[in-house]
Amino acid sequence: MERHDQPAVAPVATFFVDAELRAGGRVELDASAAHHARVKRLAVGDVIVVTDGAGVRATASIAELRKRSMECDVSQTEMQPRPPALHMRVPVADRDRMLWLAEKATEFGITTWQSVRFRRSMSVSPRGEGSTFTAKLRLRMIAALEQSGGAWLPHLLPDADLRHIAPSKASCSFVLDAGGPPLLGVFDAVSDREPAVLLGPEGGIEPDEMALLEGGGWHRARLASTTLRFETAGIGAIAAVRAAQLLTEI
Repeated sequence: MERHDQPAVAPVATFFVDAELRAGGRVELDASAAHHARVKRLAVGDVIVVTDGAGVRATASIAELRKRSMECDVSQTEMQPRPPALHMRVPVADRDRMLWLAEKATEFGITTWQSVRFRRSMSVSPRGEGSTFTAKLRLRMIAALEQSGGAWLPHLLPDADLRHIAPSKASCSFVLDAGGPPLLGVFDAVSDREPAVLLGPEGGIEPDEMALLEGGGWHRARLASTTLRFETAGIGAIAAVRAAQLLTEI
């Protein structure tokens, strides 16, 4: 990546753009970005950060600000290191609670997100599934990426049922369950592999579903002795694993 001297003026906001970023180039951002800029009272000449969600952060200045678009001139680019891998498998559940978890998970820099259908998922309404919801999920993640100043957007995998979420050989895969051993104790034993965390649905995982998961290589692990809502369990698991990963870097 090309790098130049830092600008004299600090960037005032971060924007996502689904386009190649290169020093000396110009990028066009959409109506959402233009609206965001107006809300922040930005103007032509202001310095911002633009990211492609794939690790590139660019310093740019606003060249044109219109009602439905914004053009920016890129002055420098830098490749950001990817956060340690953390794969989340989240139940198809109440859509607002799924969106909230997706926002927070993006702030923590998770690697992948996959929505998983359990038997009890089908009794939830309104639930988050299908292409329209996936689009909303991505927009929520983009907003969280911009707010947090991150550079890596989680990769969204297609919705799946339990038979199609087999862990990879390179992962240490946990399904959260109050009857399992402490999560961090299990994670420490296999911390050289990529962690994947599966959350159960509202109402819990049924016995035959748990048997299917354990037979497929998922290991029970707990965060607490109480029953947690899936979004509470998700944030707790992400924070615990991220803290453990940070300790290994010291």
